[in-house]
Amino acid sequence: MDVTPIISQLFSTLWYLIPLALLVGLFKSPWFKGVFGEFQVNLLLKLFLPKDTYHLLKNVTLPTDDGTTQIDHILVSKYGVFVIETKNMKGWIFGSSNQKQWTQKIFKHSNKFQNPTHQNYKHLKTLESCLNIDFESIFSVIVFIGDSTFKTDMPNNVTYAGGCIKYIKSKNTALLTQEQVFEVVSIIQGGRLKPSVKTNREHVAHVKAIIESKENEKPCPKCGSKMILRESKRGVNVGNQFWGCSSFPKCRAMTKIT
Repeated sequence: MDVTPIISQLFSTLWYLIPLALLVGLFKSPWFKGVFGEFQVNLLLKLFLPKDTYHLLKNVTLPTDDGTTQIDHILVSKYGVFVIETKNMKGWIFGSSNQKQWTQKIFKHSNKFQNPTHQNYKHLKTLESCLNIDFESIFSVIVFIGDSTFKTDMPNNVTYAGGCIKYIKSKNTALLTQEQVFEVVSIIQGGRLKPSVKTNREHVAHVKAIIESKENEKPCPKCGSKMILRESKRGVNVGNQFWGCSSFPKCRAMTKIT
């Protein structure tokens, strides 16, 4: 039996499902979630912060000693430079300022991710190295977009979308002169890499290399710090090696070598 006519008829009837499936996959991809999250924050900043006071720079890629670093948003004003990192996530979020890794929990599934305040600290230090201003004038802001809920107390600079504006406006002491504001904007614009597919591709490759190197590290099951190889000095296990937390004696977690 020739099924070709049947297949052709089904394709002509249901052809629209193919682009629909591609669109659904695109909307669910991490790339789209990241772009959409940045768009939401961008719109929020434009709507609720006066343009004549806050100068917005988006998607800034700066060269570093070991590659590049990419910053979602930079706000420059007389009240300081605000470096904004966007996280589009859902579920319960657990973490503290000292932990290297935070936890995202969706039902029974848990996922570890880098502490965003540590991640944004590199951005701050990169800016400090090229700007002629005090480090105290540069502020880190972490904004969570999406259906997420903080289940632990977070620092004041880690917030949801609405809290982002509130935090920025809470900094109301003038730290920079108008001349310094213009100079900071000029330095960032002059030092940033030109936004392009090539720039983004090279940055992604750099991030992947960092992730691969970190995957070879063994995280502490208790606090998330790096585990290091230790050797028993006494007792029945003297001479035997084991994995011990690098935060010892604050954290005394240890695991056997498998």
